[in-house]
Amino acid sequence: MVNISVGSLLGRGMLAGLLAGLPTLAVAYLLGEGPIDSAIAYEDGHMAGHGMEEELVSRTLQSTAGLATGIVVTSVALGGIAALVFAFALGRIGRFGPRATALLLSGAAFTVVGLVPFLKYPANPPASSDPETLDSRTALFFLMIALSVLLAVAAVILGRRLAPALGNWNATVAAGAAFVLAVGVAYALLPSVSETPEDFPATVLWEFRVAALAIQATLWVSFGLVFGHLAERLIHPVTRAVRAAEGSASTV
Repeated sequence: MVNISVGSLLGRGMLAGLLAGLPTLAVAYLLGEGPIDSAIAYEDGHMAGHGMEEELVSRTLQSTAGLATGIVVTSVALGGIAALVFAFALGRIGRFGPRATALLLSGAAFTVVGLVPFLKYPANPPASSDPETLDSRTALFFLMIALSVLLAVAAVILGRRLAPALGNWNATVAAGAAFVLAVGVAYALLPSVSETPEDFPATVLWEFRVAALAIQATLWVSFGLVFGHLAERLIHPVTRAVRAAEGSASTV
């Protein structure tokens, strides 16, 4: 392996995040905007006769430029953070190459940052929660993310320490079980949030939450594939040149 600066990986991580944002944007628009429109229609129906506030930003702008800006900025930022984690993890989590490491990292990020917090505090469309509890719900959600990350780091440390005595496979299983158990304890201790009105359309709620998970999955899978390719080309340029030369020689 050649020496690679963290800055080079950071730049490629941000580029991969940008490129991963494109299919993520498509999924968000195709799957997410329909349930949001339905939720807004539900809210408008319940607000009829009570006076409606004028929109500061049009719904069209929100669903196009606003959506694109939010997803692209988030994707680039997450790509940069993931690249820094990749720089630390490469070679330290087993004999995995850049592509495999990038995919493992992406899968772990989806699980820790996306899935685990979602299962405790799933995403809700407009009009399905009390606006006055927005701050507390947001704080709980980010607290769950922080706990998930810390527990995942602790599980990795535990697995590394158990490996000499139990072997890599058994140590990984034990660390994974400890992570699941700790997450379950966090779920039990943290307060639940259940504010969805009884007459809110269940189909809209389901479709919105499926879309939220699909957006997360698309982002991390796309990032893992793109960043793995970019990192491979950066880290193993000599290997690629040798393979190309061998390929040319075999055709002679």
